[in-house]
Parts: sequence; C-alpha cells; structure tokens
Amino acid sequence: MNFIQQIHAAASLNNSLLCVGLDPEPAKFPGAWKGDAGRIFDFCSGIVDATKDLVIAFKPQIAYFAAHRAEDQLERLMAHIKRVAPHVPVILDAKRGDIGSTAEQYAREAFERYQADAVTLSPFMGLDSIEPYLRYPDKGAILLCRTSNTGGNDWQMQRLADVPGQPRLFEHLAALAQTAWNKNGQLGLVVGATFPGEIARVRELAPTLPLLIPGVGAQGGDAEATVKAGWREGAPIIVSSSRAVLYASSGDDFAAAARRVAMQTRDMLNAAR
Repeated sequence: MNFIQQIHAAASLNNSLLCVGLDPEPAKFPGAWKGDAGRIFDFCSGIVDATKDLVIAFKPQIAYFAAHRAEDQLERLMAHIKRVAPHVPVILDAKRGDIGSTAEQYAREAFERYQADAVTLSPFMGLDSIEPYLRYPDKGAILLCRTSNTGGNDWQMQRLADVPGQPRLFEHLAALAQTAWNKNGQLGLVVGATFPGEIARVRELAPTLPLLIPGVGAQGGDAEATVKAGWREGAPIIVSSSRAVLYASSGDDFAAAARRVAMQTRDMLNAAR
C-alpha cells in the first residue's frame, strides 16, 4: 500500500484519528532512566507497544534524536514499529526544505535510511523542494501549510497580489497541493489545531488531502473543534498529540499511563465525528 492507503487502513483498523508524536526528552524520562539518552529507544518503544492498536500513525521528530546523537536509536525504533505494528504508518517529522541534490539526500535519508512512510516538508522554496520526495511513489510528503506558532502570521496570512482572488499564502499552497503539485496523489498538509477556522478553510481548498494536525493536548488545541473543521468521510485527518501522551506519568507506569491518555484522546476525537 502507498502512504494514503496506509492512513485509510490504519484509521479503519484502529478506529482512530490519533497520531502519537515521539518527541523523547531524556530529562523527562521516568525513574532511573531520567537524563539517560541511551534509553531513548527503550522509552519510545514502550510508548509504541502500549499504543499501537489506538493510533492512525506514529510521528517521530528527528531533532529529538539527532540532538542526543541517537540516530541509531531512531533507526532501531523505525524497525521496531515496522515489526510490531506493520499496519501503522510512520511520519518522520523533519520539516526539510532544500532543493536539488541536497533535497535528494534528505529524501534518501527519510525513505531509505529510516524507512519512513511519509515526511514533513517546508515548501517555502517551491515545487523544486518537493519533487525529489515525489520520486518515491509509495511515500507521502506532508507540507507545512498553516502552522499554529505566532510567527506563522508573518508569511502564511499575507495576501498574494499577483494571484487571482488575492488568496493568503496558506490558501494558495493548499490549492496547489490539491491540484498542480499533487502529481502522484502523495501530498498532505500540516495545519495547526489552534486555528479551527483555518483548518476548515484548508479542507475547503483541499477536500481530499490528509491533514496532519498537531497541537491537541499540551498545546491546547480543541479536539472537537479540530475534528469538526477538518474531518470528512474519505478525507482523513491525523491529529497529533505528543507530550500529553508521552509524559502522562513520570513513574514506572509511564507506558500504561500513556495508553490511558491515548485511549481517552482517541475516544474524544471519535466522539466529535
């Protein structure tokens, strides 16, 4: 299956819209593991094992591994997910945004070294920055579109005077991702959960694309508003929660606590449907 098919299959099998983000911070690890970067794989694999039947996807953030020289642990984690949860796609959160041969190497890193099913990208440099990833026809490329950080307004909300209708930048990107850029049906979009009105606008412009929506949980996004704005039958949303799940407990019961929070979040998202 390609990435889009994997997302639909995982959503159905696990009855879920929830993506668990894997952002390991050793300073927050439980008990004797606290502060030990050598335990990143152990911590993350424990979360995976506890939640693999509750999620639509897993989303490891590469910086949390690279900062601790733990890329080898990320490779092990990717292989572990493929082994214990082959039905759950893995999105490598890398937000790459270069062009040419550099982008080719980033694509190779994501899809060949780490065996990710999809990767997040920054499309600021245009279609050139995306094309190397589209050469992997079974993989997904998820483009930053409307992010929830304050500085996102600096660019994303600006109107384009030279484009008919003068859309805002994020609107123009959503339309391109749905049409001209989506040559192989591989694209998705990132839209922050803190802007449900803009999620709805992106869904209007990109009615079939999967939307990766971070920000539910510790970042304060409203789960019900998010689902109502973005979910449509046949048009998946991938609602990501990281810290609220990962650090539900600072004790040895961290995996069980993560499962409880993941189940509560999944059920809350489903109720909004």
